[in-house]
Amino acid sequence: MTKPISYKRHRFPPQIIAHAVWLYFRFPLSLRLVEEMLLERGIVVSYETVRRWALKFGPDYARRLKRKTPSRHDTWHLDEVVVMIAGKKHWLWRAVDQDGYVLDEIVQSRRDTKVAKRLLTRLMKKQGMAPKRIITDKLSSYGAARRLVMPRIEHRSHKGLNNRAENSHLPLRKREQMMQGFRSVGGLQRFTSVFSAVRNLFVPPHSHQSALATHLHRLRAMAAWKAAAGVLA
Repeated sequence: MTKPISYKRHRFPPQIIAHAVWLYFRFPLSLRLVEEMLLERGIVVSYETVRRWALKFGPDYARRLKRKTPSRHDTWHLDEVVVMIAGKKHWLWRAVDQDGYVLDEIVQSRRDTKVAKRLLTRLMKKQGMAPKRIITDKLSSYGAARRLVMPRIEHRSHKGLNNRAENSHLPLRKREQMMQGFRSVGGLQRFTSVFSAVRNLFVPPHSHQSALATHLHRLRAMAAWKAAAGVLA
């Protein structure tokens, strides 16, 4: 059983901490903008305190969020995007399913078969089963890794088919701009793991077309977030 999150030695109530962390990871806001939004509600807290809350509590909240149940009918879309860290080129490798749900992502300095194999191996372990098919761009490393890890799984390699994975990079690009870049590989890996978990929770599935369905989804997501943070009334 997961232990409840401890807020000992924090002078602010858990509800305020959870709300600040939610604002930071859910919306394209800088730490200073979160500080300003809290101030508007009469909560005087520095942006540095918000940063410490995000680092300390963000990963704990994310681990407590319920993950989507895997299915053998899933399609995995894999893609990689370049990220500059301290003036050096790195690659963020990401896998999403047919609904745009982020399954996993890793930050690496290389763009080769070894990394592609590592991503597929991590996915197999995390999901507990292979997908129906994988879809990638034309990078040959994916095909080589697929033959090593899941040789019987269908692989479609075509840039036009992989828009779902490519589009999944856009929200992080907005955050990268707002944060004026990432300063370390570990910092990017930690941030994106929480950022994607929060996005997975709050962004409605593509099947939710009506305004009412979207509204209900967000209400359920907010309840799940508060439960993960241990701040239910």
